[in-house]
Amino acid sequence: MDDAQELAFLRFLFDTGAQLERVRDVEKALRVVLRHAREHYGAERTCIAVLDEGRAAMVVRQSLPADLPPDAWKTAALRRFLLGKRPRLARHTLLAAIERRGRPWAVLALQRLDGVYPKELVAPMARVGELVSRHLARIDAERSAEVRARIDQKLLEQLRPRDLFYRLLHGLRSLTRYDHSAAVYMHAGEPGELTLVAEQVSWRKGGSHRVGRRLELSTELRALLDQGQVFGFERARDGKWQEWSGERGLPLAELLDDEPDPNGAAPDAAPSPPPQGALLCAPLATREGLLGVLEISSIHAGSLGPYEARLLLGFLTHAAIALTHLRRAESLEHGMVEAEKKHAVADMARGVSHDVNNAVGTALPLVQQMIAELEEGTPPPAQTWLEDLHAVLDSLSFCRRVFGQMLSFARGTAQVRVGEGDLVRALDSTLSIVAESMRRNLIEVERSVEAQLPAVRAAQSDLEQLVLNLCTNARDAMPDGGQLGLRLYRAGRDVVLEVRDTGGGIPAENLARVREPFFTTKPGGSGLGLSICRSIVWNLSGRLSIDSREGEGTLARVRLPAAP
Repeated sequence: MDDAQELAFLRFLFDTGAQLERVRDVEKALRVVLRHAREHYGAERTCIAVLDEGRAAMVVRQSLPADLPPDAWKTAALRRFLLGKRPRLARHTLLAAIERRGRPWAVLALQRLDGVYPKELVAPMARVGELVSRHLARIDAERSAEVRARIDQKLLEQLRPRDLFYRLLHGLRSLTRYDHSAAVYMHAGEPGELTLVAEQVSWRKGGSHRVGRRLELSTELRALLDQGQVFGFERARDGKWQEWSGERGLPLAELLDDEPDPNGAAPDAAPSPPPQGALLCAPLATREGLLGVLEISSIHAGSLGPYEARLLLGFLTHAAIALTHLRRAESLEHGMVEAEKKHAVADMARGVSHDVNNAVGTALPLVQQMIAELEEGTPPPAQTWLEDLHAVLDSLSFCRRVFGQMLSFARGTAQVRVGEGDLVRALDSTLSIVAESMRRNLIEVERSVEAQLPAVRAAQSDLEQLVLNLCTNARDAMPDGGQLGLRLYRAGRDVVLEVRDTGGGIPAENLARVREPFFTTKPGGSGLGLSICRSIVWNLSGRLSIDSREGEGTLARVRLPAAP
């Protein structure tokens, strides 16, 4: 190029780069490059073709004019050029290779229909590709920083472990663009085993059938994971894994390789999974030891490399620390729930002692009178004895029912198998305990239960604890009497429990704090009742809402997912 052409080319690079600096979106950046290149080189046709994930073909991403037919460009020649095979090109064509994420990614192609490009323009086109590659790297870095910040924020939130895992996997998909699956395995024991606790499947819609899968972890693999680095693998044509990270981690890839569901075959309607072509494995660890393993896989070999490994390594430590804190908080909360259960049993014992004493006091004189009449030989008519025996039976049945419920709470075990609880049963058993105290407090109970409600995913004892706490809170809010409304119904896939009272309501300044542990306005209260309700609902993946207006009463609404 002569001096004028060199100056024009440098001005083109400067103007294009200046406009790209203001762009934060990849597609917009490609449009900017197409437009500027077309004007500078006087091209009638321009396009940017991108290499697909399998690296088998090029796909035209953008073109000018936009209405060009798909076969207007010889994409096979563009692919050979991008992969360094240097095909023979017509002199009316200029090409520039573009890299992204450390790999060949796209080709910028220019064509003149009536004319040729001088050979002197071929070499400078490489600088155009470098310019575009540099700005795409900046855009990707800014995007990664935004996603990383969102992941960090989610990791710092008080999430359930399962939610934390899936937030993590979703964020990693935004960063690495994996198209097969990602999974979290938790570690237990020395050297112990790995248990699959969460998996996000990208190649199809639907949940994972492999959650619960257990893998034995050898001493050698445990030592490998203790190194705290990311291991990368690609599947060769013979189906075996090849490691590109160079740390002798092939046994880890073979251990985590996709396998059928260990608990049985997938449903007949489920399609067969495509084989994994690329795999990244990273340990989740702190100074206290190994917590688990993170696995990311894509369908095509070469789609996960050092770039994605560096992204993954960037926040592993932070995720591990967040998981450690979550486990500690979960352990503390579990201890608090168990303490509240014991407190509830003691409080229940005090509350029902008066009712049981009355029931026994009713039955005892009748039995004494019947004994005396038999000893004196003056038995009353049979109808009188029958009525007295029914009264004794009612009293004993009441005592048995109350003590049975207390025993259930004290044991803290489900009355049906864990995983399926009956809210109707929990409501009825709670009413049998508190009915007498409601009557003494002049509280009218209104019960509305929708027919054929499904079971919910919960232990029966947790449901009874939940209903008891809500009902006793409502009772205590109406010391001068009122109405207690209990309603059970289905809403979509959830079962909803509503507990409504006509008490004095909750002041606005206290409403936001009622679920805080140890916050109470009741004399002698522990401040743990609603906090425990929140914990139980939280652990069951449900929702608890409290609506109240001072002087108008309170409505507590619980939504729990129905069991499959």
